[in-house]
Amino acid sequence: MSKIPAIALLDIGKTNLKICLLALEDGRQLAVFKRANQVLDLPPYPQLDIEGIWQWFKQTIKAQAQSYSIQKLACTTHGATAVCMGGESIALPVLDYESELYSSTEQSYNQLRPAYAKSLSPALGAGLNLGRQLHWQARQYPEDFAKVEHILLYPQYWGWRMSGVMVSEVTSLGCHTDLWYPQTHEFSSLVDNMGWSSLFPPLLETGAVLGPVLPTLAEELGLPLDCQVINGIHDSNASLVPYLKANKVPCTVISTGTWVVIAALGAPLDTLQEQCDMLANVNAFGEAVPCIRFMGGREWQHLATATAAVEADLQTVMTLGVQALPTFSQQGGPFNGPSHKHPGKFIGPIDQLNDAQRTALASLYCAFVTHYCLDLVQGTERGDIYIEGSFAANALYLSVLAQLNPQQALFASEDSTGTTLGTALSISQCKWSIALPQQRRSVLNTRLDVGEYYRQWLLLVGPT
Repeated sequence: MSKIPAIALLDIGKTNLKICLLALEDGRQLAVFKRANQVLDLPPYPQLDIEGIWQWFKQTIKAQAQSYSIQKLACTTHGATAVCMGGESIALPVLDYESELYSSTEQSYNQLRPAYAKSLSPALGAGLNLGRQLHWQARQYPEDFAKVEHILLYPQYWGWRMSGVMVSEVTSLGCHTDLWYPQTHEFSSLVDNMGWSSLFPPLLETGAVLGPVLPTLAEELGLPLDCQVINGIHDSNASLVPYLKANKVPCTVISTGTWVVIAALGAPLDTLQEQCDMLANVNAFGEAVPCIRFMGGREWQHLATATAAVEADLQTVMTLGVQALPTFSQQGGPFNGPSHKHPGKFIGPIDQLNDAQRTALASLYCAFVTHYCLDLVQGTERGDIYIEGSFAANALYLSVLAQLNPQQALFASEDSTGTTLGTALSISQCKWSIALPQQRRSVLNTRLDVGEYYRQWLLLVGPT
C-alpha cells in the first residue's frame, strides 16, 4: 500500500513543542506529537535546549517516515530568539529571552535602539527585544561574538539545519526585535550602528522553498531525497495567514498560548502606544499589523487549577466579589509599563474559592485583560473576532469575551495551537480551500452583569 504524501510541521513554542503531519493533498491532520520545551541552566547563561529539540525532531520524523511519504518540512517558532553562527557551528549558546541578564547593559542599549515611531517595537523587559540580546552577547562575550559569521532567526536556524541554506525572513525579523522598520521594509539603524548588516543572510519570502533536505539527513531519517524544506514563520503570524488569504480584513485574530497575541487586521497603526506594549508585527506578506499582547498562558498557569470550571463556578466568583488584578507575569503586556508595573493581587475573599472556582477566576481574568487589549488596538472599523490556540477550548473565557463584545461575532478555532494551518498555508504550493472557524460563541446565561463586573475591575486596576 502506497504511503500518504504529507507535510511535517515542527512547532516550537516557549512552553511546548509539537510535530504535526498534514496530508499534502488537502491539509487534514494525520498525526500529532507533543513534548514539553525546557530551558537549560548551564554555563555561561540559561539557554535553549537546541540539541534536545533536534534529537526529538529526528526521532519523531524517522518513525513517521515509515508510515508517510514526507514531501515537505516546515517550521514555526516563538519570537525573540536568534542563533549566532560561526561557520557551521553555533558560536554562542542560544539565549533564553526570559533571563534578566540583559539589565547589565540596558543603559548603553537604550541609547542605541531605534525610535519607536520608526521601529514600532516597544522597549520590553528581559530579552524580549531581540536586538537587546544580541547587544548583550556582543558586549559580554566580544571574543566569541567576533567569530559570528551569520545571525539566523529562530525558524531559519531550523530550516538551515534541515537544508543547509541560510536566509532571513520578515515575520521573525519584524517581531518586536528593534532590528526592522516595518513601514519602510528595511533594517533599522541599530543593525547599522552595531555593524551587523553583513551578518543577516538575504531575505527570502515566507513559505518559499529553501531547497531539498540535506542528503545525509534524508538518508538518516528515511525521507525522499527531493523532500523540500520550507522557509519558516513566526508562530503568532502563522495564525494570521488563513484570514489574510481568505480576505477577512477587517477582523481581529487572538492567538493564544504562552502569549496571547491580539492582531487587529485592517486597523490603523496610529492606535499603537509604546507604554502599553503595543507593536506592529510583520505578516507573511511583509505588511505591518497593529498588535498588542500579554503573557496570558503563563498567567493562566499561575491562577488556574487542574479542576475544570463551569458557569456556576463563575457565578460564585462574581457573587463573592472576587477579582484578580494584573499582573501575574513580569513580561510584556499593557500592565507591565513603568507607570503601572506591580505584582498581581486579589480583591475579595479568595480563600473561600474552591479549585473549580479558582479556575473560573482565571478564565474571567484572562478574558478581562484580553478585552482591555481589544479596546486599545482595534480601530473604528471592527470585524469578527477569531480565537486561536489553547484558549479556544475555554468555554468560560469565550463566553465572557462574547458578552463584552456584543457588536462583534466571536468564533473559536478547533486547531489546538492556532499555528499549524497557517504555517502550512504559508507554503506557496499549498492551494487548499480555507475553512475558517465556524463555532460562534454565545453569551453567558448568568444573572450577573459581566459588563458591570468588568467596569468594577477597571476601576480597581486604575490608569496604566
